Amino acid sequence: MTETSDTRSAAGEAQEAPRSRLQRLMRYLPLIAPVLLWAVPCWVLLHTGQRWPLPVTLIGTALSVLGLAGMPLAMVRGHGRRQQDRAAIVGDTLLGCVWVLFTWSVLLGVLLRLALTVAGVGDGQGRARMVTWAVLGVTAVLLAWGYAEARRVPRVRRLDVELPRLGAGLDGTRVALITDTHYGPLDRARWSARVCETVNTLEADLVCHTGDIADGTAERRRAQAAPLGTVQAARARVYVTGNHEYYSEAQGWVDLMGELGWEPLRNRHLLLERGGDTLVVAGVDDVTAESSGLAGHRAHLAGALQGAAPDHPVLLLAHQPKFIDRAAAHGIDLQLSGHTHGGQIWPFHYLVRLDQPAVAGLSSHGARTLLYTSRGTGFWGPPFRVFAPSEITLLVLRSPRRSG
Repeated sequence: MTETSDTRSAAGEAQEAPRSRLQRLMRYLPLIAPVLLWAVPCWVLLHTGQRWPLPVTLIGTALSVLGLAGMPLAMVRGHGRRQQDRAAIVGDTLLGCVWVLFTWSVLLGVLLRLALTVAGVGDGQGRARMVTWAVLGVTAVLLAWGYAEARRVPRVRRLDVELPRLGAGLDGTRVALITDTHYGPLDRARWSARVCETVNTLEADLVCHTGDIADGTAERRRAQAAPLGTVQAARARVYVTGNHEYYSEAQGWVDLMGELGWEPLRNRHLLLERGGDTLVVAGVDDVTAESSGLAGHRAHLAGALQGAAPDHPVLLLAHQPKFIDRAAAHGIDLQLSGHTHGGQIWPFHYLVRLDQPAVAGLSSHGARTLLYTSRGTGFWGPPFRVFAPSEITLLVLRSPRRSG
């Protein structure tokens, strides 16, 4: 049966309709989300049968209204054109606090209340108040723990990764990965120095940074980034841009990393050779580079591999995991990425999965391509990490032909 142009047109319109509705909804999301984040906890904790004294209800409601008004304003002043660090700290902290409060207001507001009802514990008012205190207690504990997790030097995560095409001469090659350091409004120069000291204990052949160095220009965050110049590697230190560089004059970061002794792999590669075998180490600009308007910035994998022998295994640095489709199509052996932060604050990783094929860890794609997604070394925005610990990664590359 031949498909007519009218049929194709109707089918296309049917597909476009839901897509356009989703796009319209996404436009309103920045307006809807803050209202939900503040209104739901306010309703669950104050207005669902607790019968608090009137001053308690009024003060709690007023704080919610102030948070709803103040958080977006602080974030605009902190991350907009003005880039006021103090405003960014306030806005980011409020965002993290209300996200945790919202999450547990929903979960405990439903599950705990149902459990108490089934168990016959207390009356309606008593159960409502129990839920409120439980939500506040869980939120306080998670925020305190999450703040400590975000501010500490990450633990080292070690794993062996076997690459079928890796020659025996390169067996045991040690690759250290840091990513998403996000130097920003909170001064973390001392933290940066301690991270670099930890990396140096790994005695890596290759040290990689897969982007999102900072929030702010290189000139503004230079002091926090300066310790990266102390990182040691037996063979090379390599870096690729992340999407946040393109919010903050990306070329300045490329220049600074070069000044600190790192090799910016902007759609190019270098060779790591040992024992008569060769590993191609390639890197591409972030996928947002082309839309940034910066001349010469784009993600160009073919250019990164130009001149590389096709039989050599390839280690690719690409900031976002979703670049893996292109990597697999080119037969890349291993892609290293960051970007996701492992979700950073549970259960945000479910939303991350809508945009990325992996959130954390090692995954397989296509015939031979592996992807390692780091949870990130630092944090973005809210200074909390809840059930998504940061990491410094040590990958030991293994050859199937290794002796013994």
